[in-house]
Amino acid sequence: MVVGVPKEVKADEYRVGMIPAGAEALVKAGHAVLIEDGAGLGSGITNEEYAKAGAQIVPRADQVWARADMIVKVKEPTPREWPYMRAGQTVFTYFHFAADKALTEAVLNSGITAVAYETVSDRSGRLPLLTPMSEVAGRMSIQEGAKYLEKPMLGRGILLAGVPGVEPATVLILGAGVVGTNAAKIAAGLRANVVIMDINLDRLRYLDDVMPANVTTIYSDAYTIRRYLAVADLVIGAVLIPGARCPILVRREHLKHMRPGAVIVDVGVDQGGCCETTRPTTHANPTYIVDDIVHYGVANMPGAVGRTSTFALTNATLPYAMRLANMGWAKAAAHDPGLAEGVNVVAGKITNKAVADSFGLPHCALQDAAARA
Repeated sequence: MVVGVPKEVKADEYRVGMIPAGAEALVKAGHAVLIEDGAGLGSGITNEEYAKAGAQIVPRADQVWARADMIVKVKEPTPREWPYMRAGQTVFTYFHFAADKALTEAVLNSGITAVAYETVSDRSGRLPLLTPMSEVAGRMSIQEGAKYLEKPMLGRGILLAGVPGVEPATVLILGAGVVGTNAAKIAAGLRANVVIMDINLDRLRYLDDVMPANVTTIYSDAYTIRRYLAVADLVIGAVLIPGARCPILVRREHLKHMRPGAVIVDVGVDQGGCCETTRPTTHANPTYIVDDIVHYGVANMPGAVGRTSTFALTNATLPYAMRLANMGWAKAAAHDPGLAEGVNVVAGKITNKAVADSFGLPHCALQDAAARA
């Protein structure tokens, strides 16, 4: 199989879909690997390193897409890449379809097979290809939130840790999954007062056992969310429903009860976000103000720390990329039910029910789509 790795084109995206070790492994398995010129530079990886691993350096993105049977990326194809997609091709990347109907329609019209990192599961029901970037984003959310609480950034002028004689900030984390847990660890380490909320009591019991004393676990309901929003300096949106849009937990009318200059970092923005007033932003223009509340909505947060994120991501994705290359998507999915969960679209048919339900579009069983393809 010919595996192509184009350079990421999303604004301020410095990750790359494969490292030289991955290229070497695929080449040794008998595959050809095409790397777009300069694709790894944002992560500190040179063309020469890829070439030494056996990859071919290709001058332009359109050439990579035209020659590759499978594309391995980081972020969803952007409108400038949509014309490159072609029927029968497999694209393995983050898609986050539920937040982007135009992308969904473009993929359906292209005829590709879309294998989405964010819905691949393992035997325990976890999301192994989403986890490393959730870890990065969770930790970054506190770093970014602390910055935008500063007065020059239009925040409240609050030091997250406080100082002797002055109380620390209150951090409210909505969701106790991977993002929320990592955010809580960092916020607690910075000595903030941390409240983490979820509807999973077993998860809350676990976190109550392992988190330090400055982390309080609270069962999540609409009344309690409103109560804690009123005293929060920093709010982290860390809610995820695999393949589906995030539920709205923070309504616009809630903002008027929050402290002016408080900050919302909605990590789930690429799935629509859990705050009604969230919209996607970029690293170049990361924040905006609604009703005196600072909103941070960067949809590719881990892209800012490209080297760390690339190595963390590709450690997880390479085994799956190898299986897809060695067996083809249909056989690989048949052998691995968790990988099958990652197949969202096949030849114009939506095979992930959550994605189909998000837009009221027909859902097709994966086996039926594979047979037709």
